[in-house]
Amino acid sequence: MTTTEYPTALRGATAPVLMWAHEHEIEASALNQLRSVSELPGLYGLRVMPDVHWGNGATVGSVIAMEQALAPAAVGVDIGCGVNAVRTSLTLEGLSDRDLKELRKRFEKAIPVGFNMHDRAVNARRLGLQDDSIFWRQFDRLRADGIDKMADRAHRQMGTLGGGNHFIELTTDSTGQVWITLHSGSRGVGNELAKRHISKAKELPENADLPKHLQELSLFYRGTPEMDAYLNDLHWAQEYAMRSRTVMMELVKRELGEHFVTGTHSHAPVFVTFDEEINCHHNYVAEEIIDGRNMIVTRKGAISAKKGELALIPGSMATGSYIVRGLGNEASFQSASHGAGRKMSRSEAKKRFTVEDVERTMQGIEARTDAGVIDEISLAYKDLDSVIEAEKDLVEVVQKLDTILCVKG
Repeated sequence: MTTTEYPTALRGATAPVLMWAHEHEIEASALNQLRSVSELPGLYGLRVMPDVHWGNGATVGSVIAMEQALAPAAVGVDIGCGVNAVRTSLTLEGLSDRDLKELRKRFEKAIPVGFNMHDRAVNARRLGLQDDSIFWRQFDRLRADGIDKMADRAHRQMGTLGGGNHFIELTTDSTGQVWITLHSGSRGVGNELAKRHISKAKELPENADLPKHLQELSLFYRGTPEMDAYLNDLHWAQEYAMRSRTVMMELVKRELGEHFVTGTHSHAPVFVTFDEEINCHHNYVAEEIIDGRNMIVTRKGAISAKKGELALIPGSMATGSYIVRGLGNEASFQSASHGAGRKMSRSEAKKRFTVEDVERTMQGIEARTDAGVIDEISLAYKDLDSVIEAEKDLVEVVQKLDTILCVKG
């Protein structure tokens, strides 16, 4: 097995915290968060990925294992957020600048971004996907108060991108093969479910004795009605996120295929085919066996990296992504990073960089470069190659993907 300088142990932690990063590389606010998480009653262990940075609730790039409890705030408000990737039969040499400009227009027209949504719910069967009627009937069994009022919005946001670091990209691998990659979560309905359950946890008498700095991480306990209600809603939101990414992927495939088959591009018509899809969460909860014990594992900004498992680790909008295969490292709770990770806040990025900086960093990539994406500039993120290097005992690289087109919310 490859040896590395990692993991390192976090000093001053109450429970065991192993990190694939050095303390001097992590901002003080994130270190304080990690030490706070280590104080949670019943925590079995905390693992920290190399893309670690401060986050709302719990630190981004953290993996929390507990036997009897979980903190809904540690999952965050974008339940089920994750990424998809699929290789196409297209090659870079078959794509012109004109093709890329036209494709970006097609993608942005077919898939609502930001706070926008579809005019009406997308019909999954018309896209060739499995019938989703049973899934939608489960909406009526969600437990969070008042969530029934979001039914129409939830339907119309299925298959929409959102904003922030969410993206749709065309990328190329080392052989020149074109891939589709995208990143999104459970949209408004997941956000509302999360916020309602986080508030519920804070009200529980069993959390009254938590110190003030841990109140945000108030717990639900296994076997209680509150935990059962949260898990019911969480699992539905995780499935919503995965289905939403699949719908978007089918819409992108359709637009890509139509562009080349109809001959609206600059060459003869081409029939585009697609390989099997990679679809993985990086904000989610799962029950897993760790050290022979049944654990509730919360990954916030971290992916599962079981042995042989394929996943996508994206960087910023200019730096591409990596297709990786998990090595099943038990020390990391079989986990790895979810991306490059921010090295500065959005507000700081907006103060430090300009549209000219965005244009410079995005040269050669078909994308918007206006003021609305300054906070997503690649300079606000950690170096993706360094993140991958730090976790070479967690994953092995299958392909490095370079971005040629990027759609942002």
